[in-house]
Amino acid sequence: MTTTENGRARRRGRPGYDLETLLKAAAELFYERGYDGTSIQDLATHLGVAKSAIYHHVPSKEALLHLAVDRALDGLFAEVTKLDAVGGRAVDRLEHLVRGSVAVLVEQLPFVTLLLRVRGNSETEREAMARRREFDDLVTGLVADAAAEGDLRADIDPAMTTRLLFGTVNSLIEWYRPQGGLGAAELADVVAMVAFDGLRVRGA
Repeated sequence: MTTTENGRARRRGRPGYDLETLLKAAAELFYERGYDGTSIQDLATHLGVAKSAIYHHVPSKEALLHLAVDRALDGLFAEVTKLDAVGGRAVDRLEHLVRGSVAVLVEQLPFVTLLLRVRGNSETEREAMARRREFDDLVTGLVADAAAEGDLRADIDPAMTTRLLFGTVNSLIEWYRPQGGLGAAELADVVAMVAFDGLRVRGA
């Protein structure tokens, strides 16, 4: 960042070309071609810039991957931090987290899509997978608490319920497109209805 004479922050780099543009393009190419199959030159060609313009923002391809997957993970863990304010029963916090996760997917679609592709082939990918497991463990704990409180079916293993819930959420990347007219709130309503109607104890 640099500062103009009136004190406002101005992003460094070419007009119309910034770190956000770079990150979105990198996430899309890493997903389409694979991280190992995408070079900085590929990214530069895709954006129509010199490689030096990319290195102006990041020191390496690995740094791009790190920033991209962290965008998705930070969004998910930001939803976790909101749960204390939600309060109430565990099932209510769980539904809030599922809805929030749908919103993160909609808002950060290229980054969530990339996150779901990582397989642990680099240190950054292994760190991302560890954070995903931490998130899954938090969800599993909420599922177990909700079952113990009598709101969710106790005959389904909490870890399996977590996989089913977030398998549904994650499957949205296969068909959801922002230009389709369906917003995050409407999408979250559908996911919550489909998921929780089958999991809730009748009458709960």
